[in-house]
Amino acid sequence: MKASELRSKDVAALEKEVSDLLRAHFGLRMQKATQQLTNTASLNRTRRDVARAKTILAQKKKGAAK
Repeated sequence: MKASELRSKDVAALEKEVSDLLRAHFGLRMQKATQQLTNTASLNRTRRDVARAKTILAQKKKGAAK
């Protein structure tokens, strides 16, 4: 997911997005552990998407606090 798409969302939507991405990343890790994952690049992609979403969420919360 692109940062511009994430920036257009509000705080509640970003929190839901982070939880969805974490759940998806967990599922991918379990698939890798059971040798069912064929596209291992998706692990890195979801991990980076989680970090990107958390960063933008923190920026929005900090901006709202000011």
